[in-house]
Amino acid sequence: MIEDWYSNLPIITKSYITACVLTTLAYHLDIVNLLMLYLNFRLVYERLEIWRLVTNFLFFGGFGISWLFNMYFLLRHSSLLEETSFRGRTADFLYLYLFGVVSLLTVDWLLWFVAIIPMPPIIFLGPSLSFMIVYVWSRRNPHVRMSFLALFTFNAPYLPYVIIGIELLMGQPWSVFNVLGIFIGHIYFFMEDVYPKYSGRRLLKTPSLLKAILDQTSGNE
Repeated sequence: MIEDWYSNLPIITKSYITACVLTTLAYHLDIVNLLMLYLNFRLVYERLEIWRLVTNFLFFGGFGISWLFNMYFLLRHSSLLEETSFRGRTADFLYLYLFGVVSLLTVDWLLWFVAIIPMPPIIFLGPSLSFMIVYVWSRRNPHVRMSFLALFTFNAPYLPYVIIGIELLMGQPWSVFNVLGIFIGHIYFFMEDVYPKYSGRRLLKTPSLLKAILDQTSGNE
């Protein structure tokens, strides 16, 4: 049952979720030290610890309610996006993730290096990437009706803000992770969905090599 469910997950979503679960498991088994995972730009360019540019997106905290919450929303909305808007376009979906990764790293680097806002840099950007995926899905499904515990219903574009509201009601402080995810997600949505409608030009173009490899592979499955 679980094996069938897992094998039927779309490839990009499956790969990312698997990497996140294995990273968290390795942390709990003391195979990997948390100090080797977090994002530290100084260590990246002084000691060439370039893996930190990737591993910081794979850790959402230890196993617990918050981790399950993040994994649920990431798995659900990433799968929905990959199986609907990006069906048959695996390369374009991977490019969405790459856009999010590069954009979040850039913003975080600016916060650290330029000190635009007087705050420490974010050392784990996985939650922001997850929230970006939720935001893009919500904007691409404007007419989908959703319900929260059967208490009230709302259209999908309000989902990110409902999540933030629920977190605030639960006593959690506002999350910069969520704000960054909305910010980067909106940039992607504007460049990919809004701007081309009015200009006839696409600002984001998936590299042809990526499309040749991934789309041909997914088409043969």
